[in-house]
Amino acid sequence: MYAFGGIAARIQTQRLQAEGMGSNEQAVRLFNQDYEALKQQCLESGRLFEDPCFPAEPPSLGFKELAPHSSKTRGVEWMRPTELTDDPQFIVGGATRTDICQGALGDCWLLAAIASLTLNDILLHRVVPHGQSFQDDYAGIFHFQFWQFGEWVDVVIDDRLPAKDGELMFVHSAEGNEFWSALIEKAYAKLNGSYEALSGGSTTEGFEDFTGGVAEMYELRKPPRDLYKIIGKALERGSLLGCSIDITSAFDMEAVTFKKLVKGHAYSVTGLRQVGNYQGQMEKLIRIRNPWGQVEWTGAWSDNSREWDEIDPSEREDLHLKMEDGEFWMSFQEFLRQFSRLEICNLTPDALSADAASFWNTIKFHGTWRRGSTAGGCRNHPNTFWINPQYKITLLEEDDDDPEDDEVACSFLVALMQKDRRRYRRHGQDMHTIGFAIYEFKGCQNIHLKKDFFLAHSSCARSETFINLREVSSRLRLPPGEYLIVPSTFEPSKEADFVLRVFTEKQSETEELDDEISANLEDEITEDDIDDSFKSLFAQLAGEDMEISVHELRTILNRVVSKHKDLKTDGFSMESCRTMVNLMDESSSSHLPLLSHIEVLFRQFDLDKSGAMSSYEMRLAVESLNQILVARYAENEAVDFDNFICCLVKLETMFSTCVIWSSAAVPADRGLFWEPMFSGRNFF
Repeated sequence: MYAFGGIAARIQTQRLQAEGMGSNEQAVRLFNQDYEALKQQCLESGRLFEDPCFPAEPPSLGFKELAPHSSKTRGVEWMRPTELTDDPQFIVGGATRTDICQGALGDCWLLAAIASLTLNDILLHRVVPHGQSFQDDYAGIFHFQFWQFGEWVDVVIDDRLPAKDGELMFVHSAEGNEFWSALIEKAYAKLNGSYEALSGGSTTEGFEDFTGGVAEMYELRKPPRDLYKIIGKALERGSLLGCSIDITSAFDMEAVTFKKLVKGHAYSVTGLRQVGNYQGQMEKLIRIRNPWGQVEWTGAWSDNSREWDEIDPSEREDLHLKMEDGEFWMSFQEFLRQFSRLEICNLTPDALSADAASFWNTIKFHGTWRRGSTAGGCRNHPNTFWINPQYKITLLEEDDDDPEDDEVACSFLVALMQKDRRRYRRHGQDMHTIGFAIYEFKGCQNIHLKKDFFLAHSSCARSETFINLREVSSRLRLPPGEYLIVPSTFEPSKEADFVLRVFTEKQSETEELDDEISANLEDEITEDDIDDSFKSLFAQLAGEDMEISVHELRTILNRVVSKHKDLKTDGFSMESCRTMVNLMDESSSSHLPLLSHIEVLFRQFDLDKSGAMSSYEMRLAVESLNQILVARYAENEAVDFDNFICCLVKLETMFSTCVIWSSAAVPADRGLFWEPMFSGRNFF
């Protein structure tokens, strides 16, 4: 009952979400670990917590450079803060940017995001819950909350941290006895499977996991005219901002320029200011922070540069007083020249171009790309592109009038995020290259569109590029109307789960397009419909009672199919024949589908006449075929003749049974009435 069980599970999830499950106030428990209950058990037993789900063992460190027995993990000890210092503190004097100093792990992108988080106490304490300390009711257990693909997740950890020679290996605070930043890094490592899984990434990934917001990226080689204003408004609203310098080769990674900027390194943007009377004019400045806590810009407007001598001393002192280690000012024009990319995470997806904050309408879809079923690749693959998931969006209202813009259009933002890819690094996999295309959708039925539509229509909008980041997003403007969003991987057959989020300024409607599920069942087969040679063979094996066993059915089917040399099959297995007989008995049906009838269907959709049906051809043959069926019957994306027959037998039986049950009176409170009916029968 896998297909129907999936429906029931999805409805149950929707009910829990409607009741608040997955919100920050009612976070989902990772591995079902209850922080309060576990802490109470530890306090009552007098034992410090040891996390069985992320143990203090080598596999929790990593799988390649940090693999067990690697040079980088030799001599590692897991030590509690109480063993590292006499006076451990969770947070000293409030969480600040100096609490985050990078260690021997390439997760500067994450630390830059954490540093930005400290600028907003409300955001910080959504991720770092209040009331945790090494003094009151200390039990060696802590917890943090992260946004993951549409819901907040509560992550419980113990406080055993990897150390070498009595020093923390990874992130640490400038204050030697402060540990909140090391503990949040451990919780995020647990969420992603290991510490090494955090190596390398985009700051926006951390931004979104700390806020549930949506990120945008700006290429600074071609910045919008009002970028300074955009940054200022984003900082005012508490948005998180990061920037970086592109590298041209592996040798550039973390290379330091002659003015002490680090290439391929994630920085935080922490402030913006205009200073007056510098050479007779206003100068726009921007404040940047290096999560290393050191290595600062040495050019114009750096800490000790001569530019500061030319402005009012009180203004200079005010700007310097707000500086932290690793933080520096530079002119905004110099920032545009030196840095390559700016990333902004909008906490509530406000329109950055609007003067007043306007909250967007948010729609979210969870989907999957599965090989042979829904992983069709990009438009470069016209034969399979159409099988990708499809989502309809109806833009109902145009934007408020802009005096500088005569175009009538609706603003919206599309964000496509692939799920859980860091966890697959341990198995040699990583982020897929993903993107999306948007098509105008006029006068079409609300069903999954086929190949012909995409051959005849060009996209009207798309993601800027296909890229191997966790999320691809684009801000778009289109006239009011109906549109189709098709998310995809770049290459076909790449498997992943994803979340598609659509943010619209005005009211809109969305829905997922799916194939219509229906069946035209054949009338009862009469004796006149049966081929004479088949009758003779059946009578020979069945005997006087005209009943056949599973063995005899197998003999009949294999003799018949052996006459057709162009059909690829290894013959019918005992399991297949037993399943067909059982299904026919349970459904009170007295016949099997005609072999010749199914053979015609098989040949009709075996488009390349290969003798085996590709999974795409099978989808055309069985419009109601879902992902479970493809996974069950396709081997290396090919369905041979015997598997095709088994699938059709099961489908016909299922639809026959559904017709019988749907005609009966069903109590309104039964919900999905077919679920208990199929629960004892393994249709697929």
